[in-house]
Amino acid sequence: MSYFSEANSTATVNGRIGPDTDPRLATVMASLVRHLHDFIKDVGLTQEEWDYAIGFLTRTGQICSAERQEFILLSDVLGVSMLVDAINNRRPEGATENTVFGPFHVMDAPIRQMGDNITLDGKGESCLFEGRVLDLDGNPIEGVTVDVWSDNAEGYYDVQQPGIQPKWNNRGRFITGPDGRYSFRGIKPVAYPIPDDGPVGQMLAQLGRHPYRPAHMHYLVTAPGYQRLVTHTFVGGDEYLTSDAVFGVKDTLIAPYEQVEGGETLWRSPYDFVLVPV
Repeated sequence: MSYFSEANSTATVNGRIGPDTDPRLATVMASLVRHLHDFIKDVGLTQEEWDYAIGFLTRTGQICSAERQEFILLSDVLGVSMLVDAINNRRPEGATENTVFGPFHVMDAPIRQMGDNITLDGKGESCLFEGRVLDLDGNPIEGVTVDVWSDNAEGYYDVQQPGIQPKWNNRGRFITGPDGRYSFRGIKPVAYPIPDDGPVGQMLAQLGRHPYRPAHMHYLVTAPGYQRLVTHTFVGGDEYLTSDAVFGVKDTLIAPYEQVEGGETLWRSPYDFVLVPV
């Protein structure tokens, strides 16, 4: 039996893991301890710095509520959310890529007819979103639920402004027919800051990082027999594309936004989604 020391810290802590521990839990925790101890030794962490870290995590937990999850925000800005997403959503070439889900999805948005307008507050630059949902061979998929949501012209989601924005503003679900096509009218999204009035925002400021996300439309695309797709389409040319606060941008998700003359909307954004079978 050995007592804890700086030299044998990892082995001593991991040696306490019981023999009946779930194998996956044992693997994850042993690796966590190893990397955490190596990090502390690598930077020579001081007592004052560790005390500050404990205080930071305490403040992060204290600001969490049913409407706000500061720990998810912390995961997002450290790139952890995107890394976990990438590892768990590896797809073949040609399939649409995943990105972060985000905190503002609402279940059971109204099912709307193709071409309907999801913008209920009448604000923003109108945009027609349209395209197809296809399989890897380019065949259209019928019966796909295309769940969409975005911020309003001022950069806020409806759930952030209850009583100010109409309920279900810039949200809706659309079901594809035999041609696999979807279409709806919304607004050209705008860039907005993640909530930066808490510990995570303070951390970003200390690191010289801004809190902004580039303009994007959210999509949750689901169909029986196919992998669930959580993604965005980003507005090309947005100033924050290469510095997204949560690292969610991928080249393949930057969509065209074409100005329309004499149409029902000011903009048009065509984009096809390609799903992978389960």
